[in-house]
Amino acid sequence: MKTTILFAFISILMCSTSKSALPEYSKAKVSYSDFEALVKTVKSHRADRLIDCHQFLEKSKMDNVIILDTRSKNRYDRKHIKGAMHLNFSDFTQDNLAEIIPDKNTTILIYCNNNFDGDEINFASKIALPKPSEEKKKKTLSLALNIPTYINLYGYGYRNVYELSELISIFDQRVIYEGTTIQQLDN
Repeated sequence: MKTTILFAFISILMCSTSKSALPEYSKAKVSYSDFEALVKTVKSHRADRLIDCHQFLEKSKMDNVIILDTRSKNRYDRKHIKGAMHLNFSDFTQDNLAEIIPDKNTTILIYCNNNFDGDEINFASKIALPKPSEEKKKKTLSLALNIPTYINLYGYGYRNVYELSELISIFDQRVIYEGTTIQQLDN
């Protein structure tokens, strides 16, 4: 009986509380239409900035160039292209980017997990397991960090961005790696 009375009392209180008593919030700082417009702008810019491994490695030796790894800190720490700088994609802000890339004319080279084959632990693919058949691969939606990274860099005003376009064997000796898993192998 006491529980029923308490429930009835709470129900009356809840019904009598007007909506005006609740705080009013503005809409979230999210605009899909702005993002969609940015994607359309970036599409043609990015098309001319997809480079193969040879071009990627040659550009990496030039002045005013950084290799940017936006994967998780855990994956980056374990294994990354030697000399790459890290900024987790979820930490992209104007201030964070300006801290590591103050000059917007800097050449930025990007890559992600989906650029490497043969090391699913350190470069985990975004493809769902079990792996799809060859027929289903044609229909599979391929997700990768490169694309949102490119779009966001462009949106923050960085126009000198190049993206690794090839799937590289982890055993390709042209690419040198560093990280905690590499050090363990050397010991």
